Amino acid sequence: MKAQAIADHQAENPVDDEYQPLSTYFLDEEVNSDEVTSEDTNACKMFFDGAVNAKGVGIGAILISPTSQHYPATTRLWFFCTNNIAEYESCNMGMNMAIDQDVEELLIMGDSDLIIRQARGEWETRDVKLILYRKCVEDLSKFFKLVEFWCIPFFHNELADALATLDSMLPYPDNLHIDPLEIQIQERHGYYNMVEVEPNVQP
Repeated sequence: MKAQAIADHQAENPVDDEYQPLSTYFLDEEVNSDEVTSEDTNACKMFFDGAVNAKGVGIGAILISPTSQHYPATTRLWFFCTNNIAEYESCNMGMNMAIDQDVEELLIMGDSDLIIRQARGEWETRDVKLILYRKCVEDLSKFFKLVEFWCIPFFHNELADALATLDSMLPYPDNLHIDPLEIQIQERHGYYNMVEVEPNVQP
């Protein structure tokens, strides 16, 4: 916006004695959700996310055991998906992973407010494309002694998002298999491994 436009607007709308400035302060405006969890819980955590872009549709889920073992999974979908369908597909995949590992208590976390609130029963599922997905989540929930759905900020769901995005962008031949990723920690620069040390001589 040009500075002249602001000056013209102010000249045409003078402030009278009754003017009150608009308050635009919002308490904790950067907070998306606030959930308190117990660190002593024996529940597994499951993060899920879906990615829909011009190259394809991918879903990702990570199951984390109480001992912090991470079990990632990702799938490329070869059928039409909206963003919400991809989110439901990833949630269902993660729940099935937990069932296969005989998990009894599961905390399900995603950044889709719609999916989480529908899964909790707080919001109606009106979209006909999502009704069967909502029912599937409800049926899968019966396999657990305890299941809770939490909405988390996007930046707490980055690993599931990265898996989904990676899968959505990779071109897959029908028979391609990619082994699970192994993440290593390197504390020194790579060239340290190439330094030769002679006896009693500083490198």
